Amino acid sequence: MEHCNTNDSRQKNLYQWASLYLQQHTSHQAQSISMVSGDASFRRYFRIHHAQGTYIAVDAPPQTENSRAFVAIAQALFQQGVSVPEVIAYDFEQGFMLLSDLGDTLLRPCLTEQTVDGLYQQAMREILVMQQSPSPENYPIPPYDQTRLLFEMSLFKDWFVAQYLALSLTPEEIKVIDDTCQQVATAIAEQPTVFVHRDYHSRNLMLLANGKLGVIDFQDALMGAITYDLVSLLRDAYVEWPNQQVVAWVEDFRQLLVAQGRLNNINQQQFLTWFDWMGAQRHLKVLGIFARLSIRDGKHGYLNDMPLVFKYLLNEIKDYPEFNALNQLLISKILPSYLAKNPQAAAMLGEFVQ
Repeated sequence: MEHCNTNDSRQKNLYQWASLYLQQHTSHQAQSISMVSGDASFRRYFRIHHAQGTYIAVDAPPQTENSRAFVAIAQALFQQGVSVPEVIAYDFEQGFMLLSDLGDTLLRPCLTEQTVDGLYQQAMREILVMQQSPSPENYPIPPYDQTRLLFEMSLFKDWFVAQYLALSLTPEEIKVIDDTCQQVATAIAEQPTVFVHRDYHSRNLMLLANGKLGVIDFQDALMGAITYDLVSLLRDAYVEWPNQQVVAWVEDFRQLLVAQGRLNNINQQQFLTWFDWMGAQRHLKVLGIFARLSIRDGKHGYLNDMPLVFKYLLNEIKDYPEFNALNQLLISKILPSYLAKNPQAAAMLGEFVQ
């Protein structure tokens, strides 16, 4: 069992399970297993090597990961024509899956000033296909409702402010955050509801050998707002593009929706407002999640991506009167506390310092 860590019982069991499946159901004989990656959850990905190629084996501990959702959504997207890994085998009790291998070429390293427009146009068209995916018969996709939106935004207050910054807010300041979050959740509910990947960005998209874009990490999909995945793509926590270019891409996407007859009587400014408010929701959530990943899970690398996420949030809310109170709280109290803890972030956020 070459490259297999024999001290890792789950990896060893995963390899044995996958090897037996391949022996019984294919002409392939497993030769070795090697680690591909982990992610922000407790899932781990391994590559099973055989004489003719490779498969991906997934370790998804059943006590923390919902493999039933992954399999059902993967199968639905595959049938919709989205380039997701094909599910070859699974064992829900053990938390093991065997998938086709989409390769190693993530979209992020392929993005340059010369390539980004073509790749993002392709990624936006893929969103349109994905959005029309029906809910799997064996796994009704949950709604991205106000309760869930509000819970996600509460992570900002509970994890980023209270735990990461150790910052005490007054009852009035807490009310500012809560009232604004309620307003955001109410506004988002006005958008058309579609299939939402929920983490559609350059580290979850792959450039395949056939020129198509592969889509991974979709198991947390919900039925939610039409701008959500667009925000994830264009205001990516891991890469920044000029705002003028982002606004142009947002309009391109709106035009694609109009051309498909899926958006009526929503002009460019209204759609951009939808996009900004959806972005505010996502980035309040992401600041909380990155703090939680560091504090609770010991995954500190995400702290390096906080400054850009904070910058997105501040830019998204600055021009809307409804966000004035939150914006003032962020600028006067929360941002200074963050910069005191992370002085190097001033290079990204200095323009907002009073």
